[in-house]
Amino acid sequence: MLFPSEIFLFVFLPAVLLLYYVLPRNAKPLKNILLFLASLFFYAWGEPEYVFLMLLVILLSYLSGILIDHLLKSADDRLHAPSLCSKKTAALLVLILTVCMDLGILGWFKYSTFVLNQLNIRLHTNFTLPLLALPIGISFFTFQAMSYVFDIYRRQAKAQKNPLLVGLYISLFPQLIAGPIVRYETIAAQMEHRVETFEDFSAGIARFCIGLGKKVLLANNMALIADNAFKMIFSGRYGASVATAWLGAVSYTLQIFFDFSGYSDMAIGLGLMFGFHFEENFNYPYISATVSEFWRRWHISLQTWFRDYVYFPLGGSRVPLKRLVCNLFIVWLLTGIWHGASFTFIAWGLLYFVLLTFEKLTGLNKKRFWWSHLYTMFFVMLGWVIFRSPTLSDAFIYLKAMFGIGASGLMDSSVLPYLRQNLVYYVAAFICCVPVFPFLEKKFASSRIWQGAYVIGISAIFILSLSFISNNAYSPFIYFNF
Repeated sequence: MLFPSEIFLFVFLPAVLLLYYVLPRNAKPLKNILLFLASLFFYAWGEPEYVFLMLLVILLSYLSGILIDHLLKSADDRLHAPSLCSKKTAALLVLILTVCMDLGILGWFKYSTFVLNQLNIRLHTNFTLPLLALPIGISFFTFQAMSYVFDIYRRQAKAQKNPLLVGLYISLFPQLIAGPIVRYETIAAQMEHRVETFEDFSAGIARFCIGLGKKVLLANNMALIADNAFKMIFSGRYGASVATAWLGAVSYTLQIFFDFSGYSDMAIGLGLMFGFHFEENFNYPYISATVSEFWRRWHISLQTWFRDYVYFPLGGSRVPLKRLVCNLFIVWLLTGIWHGASFTFIAWGLLYFVLLTFEKLTGLNKKRFWWSHLYTMFFVMLGWVIFRSPTLSDAFIYLKAMFGIGASGLMDSSVLPYLRQNLVYYVAAFICCVPVFPFLEKKFASSRIWQGAYVIGISAIFILSLSFISNNAYSPFIYFNF
C-alpha cells in the first residue's frame, strides 16, 4: 500500500485514525495493539506472504534481546564472578548469531540471485537462480531489528519484555517500507508513554501534505523527464545531446531527493498524528559545500546507523591513516551494497569512499571555497547517474554523453520544450531544495498573514496532489527497491 494512493488516503488512514482516537486516551496497550495489527495489514496489502517473514524477524529480535539482557545481567552479578567471561561471551555469541540470521534473511532475498548469477558467469557453473520477489522495505526493517539487539548488547537500551512492543517498533507502518530507520531508544519510551496533542496532530497533517506534494507534484514530474532522457542516452537514439544528458541528470537528482525526502516527511507526519516523534532524515542536502557535509544531511538515519554500528566499532577516524582509509572503504562498500545487488551500487558507494577519503586527507571537508558547492553537486550528480544506471556499461555511456562523447551535439530539439513545459516544477523544485520556507516561518511565525498563507498553501498542495493521484499520474518509487 502506497502513501500517495486513494486506498491509503481515503480508507486505511482515516479508519486507523478514527479507531485510534475512539479508544480512551490512557489506553496505550489497546492503541499499541491497534497500531501493530494495522501495520501488519498495511504490509500484507501488497505482500501477504512476507508478513510471516517480518514476524520471524520480530520474534528473533525479541527472544535474542531477552537472552542477551539476561546473560549480561548474570555477568554483572558478583555471585557469578567465576563465569563472568563465559556469560559475556555467550551474550556476544547470541548477538553474532542474531545478526547473522538477520543478514542471512536480507542476503537471501536481496542478493542470492545476483551472487549465483555472478558465480555462473565467472566460474562457468550452472546454479539455478531463485526467482525471488524482493520484500518491500526489507533493508529498513532488518536494520531496525539489528539496531535493537546491538543497543541491548551495548547497554544503551533495555530489553523489551513485551513482544507486542518489539513488534510495533519494527513494523510501525509510517516508517516500515521506506524509513527513516528509527532507533529503538528514540521511541522506546514513546510506545508506552507518548502523549497525543492537537499541536502534534495538526503539525503531522501539514508535514504529511508537504511530503505528499514533494512526491506527487515534484518527484513524479521530474521522473518523467529523467526516464525519457536516460532511455534516449542508453538506446543511442538520434538526438540525444549533451544538454539532454545534463537535463536528465539534473532531473534525476531532483527526483530522488523529493521522492525519498517526501516519503520521509510523510512518515514523520504520520508518526506525529499518532504521538510519535521520529528523527529527521534529510536536512537540505543540496546546499552542502562538501561531500562530507552532503552525507551529514542526506539519509541521516542510514549514515548514523553505519557510523554507530560499523565505523565507530572499527575505530572511527582516531586510528592510523591506513586503518582510517580501510574503515572508510568498509563503510562505503557496505553502503553501496545495502542499496542493491548491482555493480552500479558498489561503484556508487566506492565513488563516495574516494571523495570522502580525499576530503579527509586534504582537510577539504573543513574548508569552504567559492567553488565548493559546485564541486559537491557536480560529483553528487555524477554519482546519481551511476546509481540510476542498470549496468556499469550504461553508466559509462551516460557519463560520456554528459561530456560530449557519443552525443549528437550540444543541444537538440527536445530540451527547450521540456524546460518550457515543466518550468514551474523546476522553479518549485529548486526553491524547495534550499531552506527558504524555514527562514520565512521563523521570521513571520507570529504573523496572522503568514499563518493564513501557510494553511492555504498546505491545502493547495494537498488538493493538487489528490488531482494527480486521481488521474493515475506516473508514480514510481525508488526506495521500494531497497
